[in-house]
Amino acid sequence: MEITKTLGEFIIEKQAQYPEATGELSSIFASLRLASKVVHRDINKAGLADINGAIGSENIQGEQQQKLDVYANEKFKAALAARGVVCGLASEEEDNYVRFDDQLNKKSKYVVLIDPVDGSSNIEVNVSVGTIFSVYKRVSPVGTPVTDADFLQKGRKQVAAGYVIYGSSTMLVYSTGCGVHGFTYDPSLGIFCLSHPDMKFPEDGNIYSVNEGRYIHFPTGVKKYIKYCQEEDLETNRPYTSRYIGSLVSDIHRNILKGGIFLYPSSSSYPDGKLRLLYEGNPMAFLTEQAGGRAISYAGQSILDMEPTELHQRTPFFAGSKNMIDKLEEFLANHE
Repeated sequence: MEITKTLGEFIIEKQAQYPEATGELSSIFASLRLASKVVHRDINKAGLADINGAIGSENIQGEQQQKLDVYANEKFKAALAARGVVCGLASEEEDNYVRFDDQLNKKSKYVVLIDPVDGSSNIEVNVSVGTIFSVYKRVSPVGTPVTDADFLQKGRKQVAAGYVIYGSSTMLVYSTGCGVHGFTYDPSLGIFCLSHPDMKFPEDGNIYSVNEGRYIHFPTGVKKYIKYCQEEDLETNRPYTSRYIGSLVSDIHRNILKGGIFLYPSSSSYPDGKLRLLYEGNPMAFLTEQAGGRAISYAGQSILDMEPTELHQRTPFFAGSKNMIDKLEEFLANHE
């Protein structure tokens, strides 16, 4: 087996480039790495372990919580609290943010926002799911309890963001603002190994990812763009291929590697969009831009420049290869 860098070695190597680094961010990644290993272990026992199905309660968005959602949320929350390097956590599965008020955590300068399991309903049919996370520096004074303002920050303020994809292999992909790097989990050794350094979106792609079953409910500009994707044009390599998994992590991961565009527009059912800005939009947009792509909410509106107003705010979301987003933006602007 070829020897490669582990996630821990890679983070320490990068940390050495910043003399002012205190090691807190590295400890946060160690917590995320640990919790993702635990979730990986139990996802791989789905059908044997009792993690399939709904738990019988709804989250604050009115969605049925899956057993895996609640389980993963508790694992990530416990792992982050244990190291004393996070003063607060906001999760898609929590009604409000969680304060870590013990003396060690309170002195931390970081908060974490997380979607513990993206696409959790797919677990019952053995389809890839994921975890999405982002890290911000708090804006409230260190040593005091965290406030709303610590979490309601623009995506541009993210210190780090990433996702874990639990599929044919488990991968952790992250960025601290210096490119996007992917690490594949080796269960025989219990370590994440660098497998995809400096991941980049191709400028063009031939994959479009959208739930076409909702087509009738989409805005006109999006409908026109989908028809454009389906038209034959040899010069622009159309028609494009339709690929939609229904797990944001999986769809974005494929499109980074292959080139493509992901669309989750507003609709008559979800006039503000369905994806959550803080837990899904901002971290995935951060990774998209770091990988050379673009992520927008409307024509001329970068996801990362949106001003959050509430923890569970929703947004339309379009992300992918630069030239494909540019073309989509033309359709959105012409049919606004």
